[in-house]
Amino acid sequence: MNPTVSLTVPAQAEYVDIVRLTLFGVADKAGFSYEEIEDMKVAVTEACTNVVLHAYGNGRSGVIDIRFEVEEEGLSIRIKDEGNSFRYEHADIQHASLHGKELDDITAGGLGIYLMHALMDRVEVMTEKGTEVILTKLIGRKEEMA
Repeated sequence: MNPTVSLTVPAQAEYVDIVRLTLFGVADKAGFSYEEIEDMKVAVTEACTNVVLHAYGNGRSGVIDIRFEVEEEGLSIRIKDEGNSFRYEHADIQHASLHGKELDDITAGGLGIYLMHALMDRVEVMTEKGTEVILTKLIGRKEEMA
């Protein structure tokens, strides 16, 4: 059986550090390098920050459910909320380039999704009831690419 660690935190900025600390512990035990863990921390922070900023509006309080799933090939991190969904267009993100764009031309929230794709091996977004982002990092990916 593959280990799974679950965590539920309030959707408030001051609780994102708890998610990052938990990620570090789980990813370290799974055998990821320091650099890989740092990449994952940035991607997870972006996903959690999107929840904090956009999921629960009009003074509604909410939570972020996080599941760290250690698998044979790597680590999947599920970040889920029950708040407002957004329109996610995967094709636009995959082919988008920030090169040559002015900072003012980048839409709000677009940079976070772009970073997740740049730092992780797989990014899945489901926006049916709330939003769920699944970030996957494969173990040993750098060695295979070298």
